[in-house]
Amino acid sequence: MPTASEASKQPVVALRHATSAAPAASVVSGTTDVHLDRNPGTAFDTAWIDALRVNQSAVERRTATLGTRRAVKKDAQAAWLLKAITCIDLTTLSGDDTEGRVRRLCAKARHPVRADLLAALGMAPESIKTGAVCVYHRFVAAAVDALDGSGIPVAAVSTGFPAGLNPHALKLKEIEASVADGAKEIDIVVTREYVLTGNWRALYDEVREFRAACGDAHLKAILATGDIRVLSNIAKASMVCMMAGADFIKTSTGKEGVNATLDVSLVMVRMIREYRERTGVLVGFKPAGGVSTAKSALAYQILMKEELGRPWLEPDLFRFGASSLLADIERQLEHHVSERYSAFHRHPVA
Repeated sequence: MPTASEASKQPVVALRHATSAAPAASVVSGTTDVHLDRNPGTAFDTAWIDALRVNQSAVERRTATLGTRRAVKKDAQAAWLLKAITCIDLTTLSGDDTEGRVRRLCAKARHPVRADLLAALGMAPESIKTGAVCVYHRFVAAAVDALDGSGIPVAAVSTGFPAGLNPHALKLKEIEASVADGAKEIDIVVTREYVLTGNWRALYDEVREFRAACGDAHLKAILATGDIRVLSNIAKASMVCMMAGADFIKTSTGKEGVNATLDVSLVMVRMIREYRERTGVLVGFKPAGGVSTAKSALAYQILMKEELGRPWLEPDLFRFGASSLLADIERQLEHHVSERYSAFHRHPVA
C-alpha cells in the first residue's frame, strides 16, 4: 500500500504500459485557430483500453480543489457566464413536449439574455446565443424552421434515447431521419450492456455504424455514466467511443439517477487529452444533467480550462446539456448589473 504522500503524487488516470503514440498535438493557447475537423476515428486496438487505470482517490482530491483554488468574481465572472451561455445545448426532452414549447425554446436560444442586461454589460443585442437546441426527433423539423438564419444548430437525441435498447436497425433509421429533417448534431446513447460486460469490440462497432449513419452531422456519444458507475469502465468507454469516431463524448442522458459529476467528467476529459496526444485530434465534451446553477457551470469551465486548455471553453469543443441552467445564469447577470437578485420565475427558459 502506498503512503498518503505517495498516493497524492499518483496520476488520476494511468497507462500500465508505455505506448507507441502518435506525436502529440502542439499546445494551443489563447484564441489561436485549432484543428476542428471531424474525428475520423482509428482502428480498434485493445491495447489502448487494456492499459487504462483510474486512481479514484486522486480523482476525488483533484475535483475537490476546483471550487477552492481560484475564484472568478465581478466582471470576470460575468464574462465567464456569458461564455457559458454560448456553450449551452438548450434542451427540452419531456414527454409533454409540444411544437409550441419547442418554438418558444428556440426563441430563447436566439435571445438567451434580456437586451437591457446585455446593454448594461456592454454587449451587442445579437452577440450572445446558445450553442444548440436539443430535442426529440419528432420536433427536429420545427426547431430547424424556428432557428432558420440564426446559425444555431439543432441537436437530436437518437438511438432509442434514453435507454438505447431499440433494435439496432431502427436506431440507424432514427439517426438518418433526424439528419434528413435538418439536425446537425446527433446525441446517441450507447448500449450499456457492452460496457458493463467489457464487450469493447461490440461498442466500437455500434458507435462506428452510428457515425456512418450521421453523415455530415456531428455525433455525440452519451455514456450514461450513472448506469456504468465504475470509473475505469467510464474511461475505457470514453476511449472506445472516440476510437470509433465520436466528435463529442457526453456524460449522461439526464434521465439516470446520477448524471454529470465532476469526478466522472475529470476521467472523461483526461481520456480526451490522451486521445489528442495519440492522434492529434480534438474531441469535445458535454456534461449533461444536474448542471443547473451558475456556480456549477463555472466549476466545469475551470475544469476544461485547466485540463484541456482555452479551446475547450468554446462551443466547438464544449457544451452543457441543460435547461434550467440558463435561468440561473441570467439571474446572476442581473445581480451583477443591479446588485439585486431577481426571482427565478422572472427568467423563464421557454
